[in-house]
Amino acid sequence: MKAMNQSFTIRKGVESDLPEILELIRELALFERAPNEVSNTLERMREDGFGPNPIFGFLVAELDSRIVGMSLYYHRYSTWKGKCLYLEDLVVTESYRGRGIGSALFEQTIAFGKSNNCVRMNWQVLDWNTAAIDFYTKYGATMDPEWINGSISLDRSTAE
Repeated sequence: MKAMNQSFTIRKGVESDLPEILELIRELALFERAPNEVSNTLERMREDGFGPNPIFGFLVAELDSRIVGMSLYYHRYSTWKGKCLYLEDLVVTESYRGRGIGSALFEQTIAFGKSNNCVRMNWQVLDWNTAAIDFYTKYGATMDPEWINGSISLDRSTAE
């Protein structure tokens, strides 16, 4: 899968992209007002994305041999609907926003889901991120205020 624009290219991510991907993740965490929450490492990402049982994939937007955006996804299963794609993060570095890179990444992620027989794609967006909400609703997406997100840490190294 590779899409080209006059100024950027969208392609499937490879292992050597991971250092730049981790930097984009840190940039996103800063934007989302949680810069100290990123505890992921390159080693963990290598194992989880390129080890014997990869659990995520990603697309990158490349401009002048530099990664300026990414879409990180994984498969999930809905007992009601079947195979789904979960978009974990869609981020374009701030100085490259407004050039259609986010739209191209989102559209290529949708195309990836369709080509893998997914019946829908899900993601989360912070309720204060109106730019992202507006972006997604342009695609006909619905935002569901009814569901409350839950999580529990399974990492014993951070448990008290």
